[in-house]
Amino acid sequence: MTTETFDIETHAKTYQDKGPADILRLAYGNFDNIAISFSGAEDVVLIDIASRITSSLKVFSLDTGRLHSETYRFLEQVREHYNIELEVLSPDAAQLEAFVRDKGLYSFYKDGHKECCGVRKIAPLRRKLQTLDAWVTGQRKDQSPTRANVSVMETDSAFSTPGRALYKFNPLSNWTSKQVWGYIRANDVPFNELHGRGYTSIGCEPCTRPVLPNQHEREGRWWWEEETLKECGLHAGNLAPGS
Repeated sequence: MTTETFDIETHAKTYQDKGPADILRLAYGNFDNIAISFSGAEDVVLIDIASRITSSLKVFSLDTGRLHSETYRFLEQVREHYNIELEVLSPDAAQLEAFVRDKGLYSFYKDGHKECCGVRKIAPLRRKLQTLDAWVTGQRKDQSPTRANVSVMETDSAFSTPGRALYKFNPLSNWTSKQVWGYIRANDVPFNELHGRGYTSIGCEPCTRPVLPNQHEREGRWWWEEETLKECGLHAGNLAPGS
């Protein structure tokens, strides 16, 4: 099936209350050129479920150059556990060198994370998504205010281009953190060892810290910024216009 014949709005309504496995079966049943974006616990749950549905699993991850050493070991653990080819994407070297030369290594503490994320995350992600018809993410509605209305599937407003729709599947949209970790424990799914040290949402090392008891899971991300701006750009379509 092509993006021109897939009725995303109708399917989104039909599948809004269905489970992740049903949503992934629909996705892989309709798209060959589809990949899972992998970085955290939710994404490995998706890899685990999808590995039971398709034998042609495509997975990619963004290496910003600022990840924890534990995260790099985690990527390798998942690669070996599922025996998959994990495509690791890196920033453009010339663009990154120019940014660091101009702004330094910690400019995000002064003027926000968007510019750094734009170079280290968004540019390589955009290059990858230009080669796909659809992608799968681990977004959940309860992760943050910016994700409260995330649909189980949608047209990606941030990365679609004129004349070419890109579809995004969010099979865990309606799941809670408790459900994610229940699945991980029940199915012996690998997870980042940082989760055992109070890190509930894990990004780049300078922009991530452990959370305290009763804090929201994403309060450890970009903690110096306003809550409704906490999107790095991967899911920029979640933000209100002008944010």
